[in-house]
Amino acid sequence: MLSHYYTVKEYGEHEISIQKSRFIAYINRATTVEEAETFIQDIKKKHWNATHNCSAYLIGENDQFQKANDDGEPSGTAGVPMLEVLKKKGLKDTVVVVTRYFGGVKLGAGGLVRAYGKAVSEGLTSIGIVERKLMRIMHTTIDYTLLGKVENELRNSHYSLKEIHYLENITIDTYVLESETKQFEEWMVNLTNGKADIIKGSTTYLETEL
Repeated sequence: MLSHYYTVKEYGEHEISIQKSRFIAYINRATTVEEAETFIQDIKKKHWNATHNCSAYLIGENDQFQKANDDGEPSGTAGVPMLEVLKKKGLKDTVVVVTRYFGGVKLGAGGLVRAYGKAVSEGLTSIGIVERKLMRIMHTTIDYTLLGKVENELRNSHYSLKEIHYLENITIDTYVLESETKQFEEWMVNLTNGKADIIKGSTTYLETEL
């Protein structure tokens, strides 16, 4: 699993107009080729009467699944420029469809490249990008007398507090970078004078909006 990567924040739409043509960018996450292809087909069904529904996606830890489709536009003027925007932004697991309704003015090859690239770029800016960091959930169990001190120190640290469980004892779940788990354990032992039971939990990705 990657220690961190960037992807689109959520599903979104963004429309621009160039020389009377409408360009509507639909952007979403997709972790498999099947998800990406389903998304593309859904947009095509929604805009069955559009002039073009061009698409691109970038999937996999090493970008091993890539596709660009011009959907009837001159070769290389739509899908590839869209894919290049995703690459330049360093995004992963992202699919985009740009629907075009022709407005009567031809843009030429260069104009089309700029238009499709702009539609995706502005769409990403509108929807937002997040950084996903691989975190280990650390479970720290202490007695109630230490709660105030530990919680206060955690909230003032760079660690991210996930949840506090109030049971017979207190268990605090904290997001910690995989590379910092040993450091966290040492810090917590010192903080509690060795009166903490610390267990490594599962890993998950924590998102931060850019």
